Amino acid sequence: MTIYSNSAFFPNVLPGLAHRTRAGAEHGLERLAVWAQQIDPQGATPPHTHDCEEVVLIQDGEGTLILDGEELRFQGGDTIVVPPSAPHQIINTGEAVLILIAAFSTAKVCVKLPDGTPLDLPWQ
Repeated sequence: MTIYSNSAFFPNVLPGLAHRTRAGAEHGLERLAVWAQQIDPQGATPPHTHDCEEVVLIQDGEGTLILDGEELRFQGGDTIVVPPSAPHQIINTGEAVLILIAAFSTAKVCVKLPDGTPLDLPWQ
């Protein structure tokens, strides 16, 4: 067993989004990644897809998930399930920081923009 400190987030490497990989390829995992993110009010992830399943646990805050063009509201305590290759975006529509934990069914998450262009994530 290995224990890692998760006390610090990386600075906002994407506008309005702070990130911390809690567990992933850099920790020796091959089939699982867990990310913690904080999204500033009115901030958002870029619209994107990835080739694996994703589960997002909303810890605090509220927002809108755009999934395959449909807008879905969520709040703290909700769980979001995103199927592989589904275009999606998470938007913080609240007045407080949106705090989430995301788990992916692969350790090296391949993220793409809607047009298929690979999105190089600064934390991978």
